[in-house]
Amino acid sequence: MKLHELRDNPGATKARKRVGRGPGSGTGKMAGRGIKGQKSRSGVAIKGFEGGQMPLYQRLPKRGFNKPNRKKFAVINLGLIQKFVDEKKLDAKAAITEDVLVASGLVRRKLDGVRVLAKGDITAKLNLEVTGASKAAVEAVEKAGGSLKVTAAVAAE
Repeated sequence: MKLHELRDNPGATKARKRVGRGPGSGTGKMAGRGIKGQKSRSGVAIKGFEGGQMPLYQRLPKRGFNKPNRKKFAVINLGLIQKFVDEKKLDAKAAITEDVLVASGLVRRKLDGVRVLAKGDITAKLNLEVTGASKAAVEAVEKAGGSLKVTAAVAAE
């Protein structure tokens, strides 16, 4: 096949409608816009306009709510903590606080605190101190022989 032999699939392209090209074309004279009125003119954009009446999209109630003072936590999984312990980036003997996690590179920034979730396996005996943790994460750490202390008021959910 050569470049000059390339063609679109049959029916893939459609010729554009040429309006205002005489009565024989079917879209001559008014070019399918009807007689007079705002929509027959050029430069009209009235998508949601309802002639001065309150538009439908403004009459309907909106749903949802964004809490302005919500807390944003840096989330880490137990599997990642275990991986960092295995790679000797975290010291399993010492207490692992949020500052230690940031220093090791596991968490980029603390935001409103660090929250630990239970994804992954933990085998090391760790002493964690974080802002928040899921119940499953607390159970998993204690099952491995460690302790997970939640420091802030945001208790295990």
